[in-house]
Amino acid sequence: MTAIAADIDDQTLQSLGWKEMSGGFGFTELAGPWWVRHTDSGRVMGLRLGEQHGNQHIGTVHGGVLMTLADNGLGAAVSHAIDGLHCVTISLQTQFVSAAKVGEFIYCEGEVVRRTKSLVFVRGFILAGDRTVASADGIWKVLEAR
Repeated sequence: MTAIAADIDDQTLQSLGWKEMSGGFGFTELAGPWWVRHTDSGRVMGLRLGEQHGNQHIGTVHGGVLMTLADNGLGAAVSHAIDGLHCVTISLQTQFVSAAKVGEFIYCEGEVVRRTKSLVFVRGFILAGDRTVASADGIWKVLEAR
């Protein structure tokens, strides 16, 4: 995927195929505003960083926000790989590489590394423009259909 400028405006995001998500629930809704872009390999998740995402008075974004984006971005790759079956995160490791700043647009694209009957192994990066903010890898459990 071509890098998306960290200072991109909403109108340009929309012209590149990004859509602001609405109708979320629970914690995920509170952590937004979320953006999504559909690709051949699944969905890329993005987040416009506001003051509510920041560390107190220093202009950088809290690591928990980055981990939430990793969970959602990698989870979107898993969901695509398992054709929409339900799944849950059972392990998520995040490595913080550089600071994300309030006002930036960041995004996460995941890649499925391996899938077994009940587990999916995935990895990805969080980017702000062409700058790597974090890398992450995790394991998701595929839930049986009910």
